[in-house]
Amino acid sequence: MASGRRTKIIATLGPASWDPSRLRELIRAGADVFRLNFSHGTPERMAELIGDVRAASEDVGRDVALMGDLPGPKLRVGSIDGDIVDLETGSHVTLTSRDIPGTAETIPVSWPAMTEALHADELVYLADGAIRLRVTESEGDGIGCDVEVGGALTSHKGMNLPGADTGLPAVSDDDLTWVDFSVAHGADLLAVSFVRRAADLDRVKDRLVELDSDMPLIAKIEKPQAAASAGAIIEAATGIMVARGDLGIELPLSRVPVVQKDLIRQAGRASKPVITATQMLASMVSARRPTRAEVTDVANAIYDGTDAVMLSEETAVGQNPVEAVRVMDQIARATEPDLPYDHWLFNRTDQDSEEVADSLAQIAVASAYRLGLAALVVPSSSGRTARLVSANRPRIPVLAISPRPATVRRMNLLFGVSATLLDHVDEIRTLLDDCADIAKREGVADSGDLIGIVAGLPDQELGTNLFEVHRVP
Repeated sequence: MASGRRTKIIATLGPASWDPSRLRELIRAGADVFRLNFSHGTPERMAELIGDVRAASEDVGRDVALMGDLPGPKLRVGSIDGDIVDLETGSHVTLTSRDIPGTAETIPVSWPAMTEALHADELVYLADGAIRLRVTESEGDGIGCDVEVGGALTSHKGMNLPGADTGLPAVSDDDLTWVDFSVAHGADLLAVSFVRRAADLDRVKDRLVELDSDMPLIAKIEKPQAAASAGAIIEAATGIMVARGDLGIELPLSRVPVVQKDLIRQAGRASKPVITATQMLASMVSARRPTRAEVTDVANAIYDGTDAVMLSEETAVGQNPVEAVRVMDQIARATEPDLPYDHWLFNRTDQDSEEVADSLAQIAVASAYRLGLAALVVPSSSGRTARLVSANRPRIPVLAISPRPATVRRMNLLFGVSATLLDHVDEIRTLLDDCADIAKREGVADSGDLIGIVAGLPDQELGTNLFEVHRVP
């Protein structure tokens, strides 16, 4: 976590940002998590990029998490001749299942069932909804469409069919190959695309169990079915991403802000982290300054209680990737002093939970205000205790301590939490007594300050069950 900022920043990597020197700039500017979009890149390129990120993180002296993003059951156009074509409004284009270079007249789509699934007068959206086609008729091995709203189309852009059932599996064999890759190459988080129901996560979970991995899963909410099943999906996942790009195509645009706020609220009630994503600073793909509306959009997501805000094209292909991160950092810092911390303490998480860990996390945050604690220190192997404390949105710093490097990096997703690595200590009493010294060393408390320690005793089955107050020597 960049010093003093609580909201986390996720930056998507791409041609504009994957140079090693640019990676270092992004980390210094405040990126907490880097997103690897597996829809755009070969395993060889992604493996090289992971190595570059780890090296850049070490050079800067700041841990950054890596989040792999599975392609999921998304329809995409194929390769475009020259990598870009302009579809003119009023023109006619054919969508074909043939593997040919795309032109302004014929666009390849790898979907053999297309001719049976699409019918006259239905709408097809390309390039995140920027291009709108209307189906006219079947044309041999393809579908004829009129271009109602034209625009530039590049290779492998997404294709959306609101309300249509594509028949594609929730998790494909290709997705599982990327799961294997993520575990083998040490990714920290895994985002699952186009989740429609909680059961869609099962195949990824089963593969992670086979691989003996506890990698957290972030369910991307980008379909109306997912929004309707959000409660069960949130329960099944480690956290969620409000992916507003496809959600804004599948739902009426006017519904997107309402759904976004509800998803953030539901995630908070379940004490699960939530990411708000897509077009947050879209104008900065080409401009050096965002619009006022974009700044307000980012601030509103933070006011609603999001843990992280994500940059997509802004850092992947934009002209000003580092500046986009800096702007996000500035918005968060300006917004955070005015957040409703007192209200969140008693209203954000599930007040009816009978779990000891949930109650203790809330008690620790409440005590921090009453006792004037300088910080909360959270020893945690998995990161669960830090997640529960973060969900109550303490106004003071939260320092998590873990013996696992992967856990230290994963906690980069949690609002208000910074994390540090500590060699495993067998004696819990020794670890607790060391917390005050660690808090002083990490700069979250000074001599004479009081700190709170939230932890779980390993010889009990209650999880998080201990809260102590120590004075920093």
